[in-house]
Order: sequence, then C-alpha cells, then structure tokens
Amino acid sequence: MRFKVIDKSGTVDGFALVKSCEKKTSKNGSTYLDLVLADLDGEIVAKLWDYNEDLHPEIRLHSIIKIRGVILQYNGQPQLRIDRIRAATSADGVKLEDFVPSAEYTGEIMMAEIRRIVNAFSDEQLKKLVNALLDEYEDRLLVWPAAVKLHHAIRGGLLYHILTIIRLAQAVSKIYPSVDEDLLLTGVILHDIAKTEEFNLSEAGLAENYTADGMLVGHLVRGAMAVERVGRELKIDPELLMCVEHMIISHHGEPEFGAAVRPAFLEA
Repeated sequence: MRFKVIDKSGTVDGFALVKSCEKKTSKNGSTYLDLVLADLDGEIVAKLWDYNEDLHPEIRLHSIIKIRGVILQYNGQPQLRIDRIRAATSADGVKLEDFVPSAEYTGEIMMAEIRRIVNAFSDEQLKKLVNALLDEYEDRLLVWPAAVKLHHAIRGGLLYHILTIIRLAQAVSKIYPSVDEDLLLTGVILHDIAKTEEFNLSEAGLAENYTADGMLVGHLVRGAMAVERVGRELKIDPELLMCVEHMIISHHGEPEFGAAVRPAFLEA
C-alpha cells in the first residue's frame, strides 16, 4: 500500500480503495467498521473503532477514501487502525486508475481503434450496423468490465476483451481466406455488447453483481435483440441480420455453457 509515514510514531497518511466494509460489534458492545483497503500494490485489513454514523462519513464500497492511522501487527499480519477518514474529492487529484485494476489502454483509445477497423469494412451494411450499435452503447463501453469475477473483470475490461479477440480474428482471417472477415469481426465486436446491461457497476467501474435483466434474460439474448432492433431500423438484409444474431446467441459454444444454439457456420 502506498501510505506515507508522517511522524515518528508511525502514523501514516494516504488514499485507498474500499474493497470491503462491514459494520460489526466489539466484545464491549461498541460499533466498529471492519474494512479491506486496496491500491494497485496490494491490500490491508483496517479497523475504524468506535464508529458513529452521526460523526463519521458514510463509507461506500469501491469508493476512494483518505485515511490517517497507524499500522499495527495483529496475529502476525499488518492491520491499519484508522484515526481519521474522509471521502476523496476532486481537489485531491487522485486518479481512479491508481487504485482500480484497469485495462492497459483507455476506453477512448480502444474505441478509436475499433472504429477504425469497422470503418475499413468492405461490407457497407455491416459497417452501418456495427457503428450504429457502438454509437448507442459507447458511453458504457468506455468503462465497462467484461465480467464480475472471471476474464477481464477490470475497469475497461470489456473493450479490452473485444480488442484482443479482434486481433485473433484478424490473424485467423489471414490464414484462412475463406473466412468472411467482416462478418467474423462483426460477431467479435457485438458478441458481448449487452454485458453493459448485465452488471451493476460501482462508482469505481467494477462489476458488483448481476442486474435482474442479466439473470433473467442475459447478454446473449439481449445482444441479439439489440441487433434485431437496430438492424430493422437500418433496413439491413434480413438474412445477414440473422447470421449476426446467430453468432451472438451461439458464442458460448454449447447449451450447458449458456449458448442458445450451437454455432452453425464457420464464422460463428
């Protein structure tokens, strides 16, 4: 953790991400907060003793806070005793990326690269369809993670996930000229786009849990529905639209892994 020692007694001062926070009761009946604080260097257990909701600020999960306290040893492990605590403000000049696992590129850089690839499509219908959906989802795509816990569960992880598969698809298309590269890339770009409706995000840009829509409908079906809606508005050829929808609802491969149907053609 990047705390700064500010006096000879070992008092430290610094900023941290609230990774977890529980209100508990001590043996003497007083209330305290049991926290895990983190930055990109690691994490530490912290205690805020004698917690009083009227005196202390609300501590929100995945928020950035400023603390002052002393690091002690408890059962052979470091533990931070918090003496002072407040929420970080814009005046502090701290960057979210210093505390939250994030993609190595900004959302804006990744989106610009994906747009460049789409605008190079020779298939004008697919170019129009993908750009329209990117327009609709762009604000969320710039920060959205790709998962709650599994692959690319980081800030900006969804675009990073898409971009890495784009590179794989481009390489495959060079090796196998029979692949319809524009169609394959369309499937890659759109396959997880409805994950932006599947998670609830914390203010730090991390997925906290699944939405009701995510649990009851899911991103495969919701993504195909978005393609159907936008494609009809743009008057995309129905058979081409059906192929894109099939790629989305089959991209988990097997029904036991969540696919609605198994992939039925090469690009899928």
